[in-house]
Amino acid sequence: MLDLSGKVAVITGGSRGIGAACVRLFTQAGAKVVFSYQSARETAEKLVGECGAEKAHAVQATLDGRGAERALVQAAVQRFGRLDILVVNHGVWPPQDQPIDAMPDEQWHSTVATNLDSAFALVKYSVAQMKAQGAGGHVVLVSSTAGQRGEAFHCDYAATKGAVISMVKGLSTELARHGIYVNCVAPGWVATDMAAGALGQPDAQDKIFRLIPLGRAAKPEEIAAPILFLCTKHAGFITGEIFNVNGGAVLVG
Repeated sequence: MLDLSGKVAVITGGSRGIGAACVRLFTQAGAKVVFSYQSARETAEKLVGECGAEKAHAVQATLDGRGAERALVQAAVQRFGRLDILVVNHGVWPPQDQPIDAMPDEQWHSTVATNLDSAFALVKYSVAQMKAQGAGGHVVLVSSTAGQRGEAFHCDYAATKGAVISMVKGLSTELARHGIYVNCVAPGWVATDMAAGALGQPDAQDKIFRLIPLGRAAKPEEIAAPILFLCTKHAGFITGEIFNVNGGAVLVG
């Protein structure tokens, strides 16, 4: 029922985790997908083989706001002729706790470049393409619970994810007249490579799970499915929304 036949999507960070789950679900729903990966070439090629080269295409890209974003959008248009959907899923979460007074300037700038500067560039060039086509489109940015309630010792990550939420709210108003929907999915803890370090420590995992009413981390597919929904006609009256997918975790206090 969630049909994306005839649609073309760009999904960033698509070789693993939430991104790979999105690539699978979007192609199963009939979309053609161009997805980025940074270094996992073999994994990306395997995913293309799984989904079919006629439906999925992988592009190596280091997304940090310095030009690869425009090339990725152009690659989608060259490969499949158009662009209807952008899912900004890639990002970094430096796992080492860093008090603000000890955080290296390089870490701050690197996190901002990957999580925020690249999101700006991807949206900029994708929206230009969607406007040129004149048929509307969908943008989904992946944020985090950290963007709403903060995260101690990870102010760089929390700041970028909070900014993503503000981008969604402003862009949804700006782009509604063009038929371009802009929404956000904000996961809590997800069983991905990025979270493996924390979730792999029994004491840390127990502490994390006690704060989640459902008592576990999400599966990547449980985040990908709401992203897919927001790009279908069934979400035709939803824009500017922050869709929390966190197992019931409290977002205040």
